[in-house]
Amino acid sequence: MMTAFVPLGDQAALAYFADESTALAFAATVRIGAPSWLVDVVQAYTSVAVFFDLDQTHLATVAEQLRALASNLAPAANHQGPLHRIPCCYEFGPDLERVASHGGLSTDAVIHEHTRTVFTVYAIGFCPGFPYLGYLPEPLCGVPRLASPRVRVEAGSVGLTGRQTGIYTEGRPGGWNLIGRTPLELVHVSDGYFPLRTGDRVQFQRIDPAEFKKLHGQRL
Repeated sequence: MMTAFVPLGDQAALAYFADESTALAFAATVRIGAPSWLVDVVQAYTSVAVFFDLDQTHLATVAEQLRALASNLAPAANHQGPLHRIPCCYEFGPDLERVASHGGLSTDAVIHEHTRTVFTVYAIGFCPGFPYLGYLPEPLCGVPRLASPRVRVEAGSVGLTGRQTGIYTEGRPGGWNLIGRTPLELVHVSDGYFPLRTGDRVQFQRIDPAEFKKLHGQRL
């Protein structure tokens, strides 16, 4: 059920839900319905922002239609996004040992847990296309961020903290624990290339450094 509904500026409506799966189902339902006034749908965990064309409609009408959609959602499983299998070289994870030590695991056990899990993209942010992926299996949960963030994290780095994992799509500072790196290009701003969206699913696949070199720069 939708638990709240508020305006977001004068050209968007923001809906809050009890859980991520309901928010995902709502976002997918709005996209599928594609009303003529729709500009964009942006999910972030349990909230969904719906942007509309102010020349075609107004907030009260949008709110009425969104409430009707929210009251009759199909199960979230019916709206699962595509599954992306993303190669990851864990030899390029400078914090892999730290994560293993925190959980009392071997590094191979960390990799096993990370690659066996199918994650969902619950939000995109921080930098262009950065996917916030949930949720980590219990053995990998609870690892705190680094005490001092790195000045630069290379594009493709796969990190985790708390209950989440994610992929740095651009080189920039960052404080997550880096456990590997993908050779794929996951964002190209000037080309408008953003292959991951909320609701998509991601599963990491272990590769070695030789395969990393072979795949480097390829797109998803």
